[in-house]
Amino acid sequence: MIVDAHVHLKHGDVYRTEYSPETIVETMNGAGIDLSIVFAISTTTRRSIEMALEARRKFPERLIPFVYALPSYERPVIEELRYAIVDLGFKGIKIHAGECSLAEYIIDPVISLAENLKVPCLIDCVGRHLDIKRIAECFPNAKIIVAHFGKYLCEDEGLIDKFMSLAEAHENIYLDTSGVLLTHKIREAAEKVGSNRIVFGTDGPQREPDTVSFTIKEVRKIKSLNLKTEDEENILGRTILEILGI
Repeated sequence: MIVDAHVHLKHGDVYRTEYSPETIVETMNGAGIDLSIVFAISTTTRRSIEMALEARRKFPERLIPFVYALPSYERPVIEELRYAIVDLGFKGIKIHAGECSLAEYIIDPVISLAENLKVPCLIDCVGRHLDIKRIAECFPNAKIIVAHFGKYLCEDEGLIDKFMSLAEAHENIYLDTSGVLLTHKIREAAEKVGSNRIVFGTDGPQREPDTVSFTIKEVRKIKSLNLKTEDEENILGRTILEILGI
């Protein structure tokens, strides 16, 4: 089974591009993806709930909703997050450091909630490894999925190594393969950190060259590493399913 753990109903690009649930599922069908975790960013937490809820309503057997946390010093969103997870059955929380601070007085209540409710946080930390280190240490029972092995389209091998070292040191840190250009680091992480701590994601849909071709390329990125069968199966689906308790 292949599970894409990083799919956008709404992106954070300059156009705030949105993709319908229908387009996402058509892309999944064309690329051989069985399940996808979906969420909207660059919007309010409340609107992210509405969009992901509608996606699940349309495709309950294919799409798994995450809620987007957009907290601020002046506007906590804890009750909205709790409602999405406890009452609506959302399976995790998405956080993007490009849109909110990872400072303790902003993000810690969100991580604490996730830890207490036993759901993972998928965090795009935009390369801020010290923030992830602090979060992992302060919340050792929170499952932290670090998007893009730390930074989207990163070509700095040293920075990726810092995130891999964090994952080696903290069992609650997982690494997400979306947007990873240095694919040999995925193989290295499977050896050093363990494939049971690596999660496949595409950061899709993406229009170039088209949504299906883009997603197929991301699947092939993992398959081309010639990993052990168990490692490949862990990365492509088993790890995230275990995190979610599915």
